[in-house]
Amino acid sequence: MAKIPSKPKNGRSFDPGIFLRTEGAGRALTRYKKSQLVFSQGGASDSVFYIIKGVAYVLERTIRVEADLIDQLFNSSEKRLARALLLLANFGNDSKPKKVIAKVSQETLAEMVGTTRSRVSHFMNKFRKMGFIDYNGHLEIHSSLLNVVLHDQPHISGVDSVAGKPDSKSD
Repeated sequence: MAKIPSKPKNGRSFDPGIFLRTEGAGRALTRYKKSQLVFSQGGASDSVFYIIKGVAYVLERTIRVEADLIDQLFNSSEKRLARALLLLANFGNDSKPKKVIAKVSQETLAEMVGTTRSRVSHFMNKFRKMGFIDYNGHLEIHSSLLNVVLHDQPHISGVDSVAGKPDSKSD
């Protein structure tokens, strides 16, 4: 196996940070204003972009998209609904119930979760009976709803513990 030299023969080492922060042949530094479009899907792919400042937003958005994809692929519609409700309530660290400010219909929740309105209704009633949420004109989310997302609720051999119906993980 060939040994990779740690420094080039001329004695200078390559610093990618300096390379990416300086202009040179085929390289240009460009500043973009907040919310200015840098690249859009379908556009010509004739450049490589390196974001020096502002990576926090891009990283946060990428993490959220990946979490949503994993949620859709691996979690039941019940867990996806619980997660969506917690996100809508901007759930924090305190244990006080959080009101969902925007009025969200069960149809909209069903679209967000990727299930039917009747399943959302079923789970909303289940969450209310178990004390995870309150809704009567407004929706309050309790910290106990985190248990649905963080811990698997015990199910009896593939049967939904509240309705006594087969638990559909793929709805």
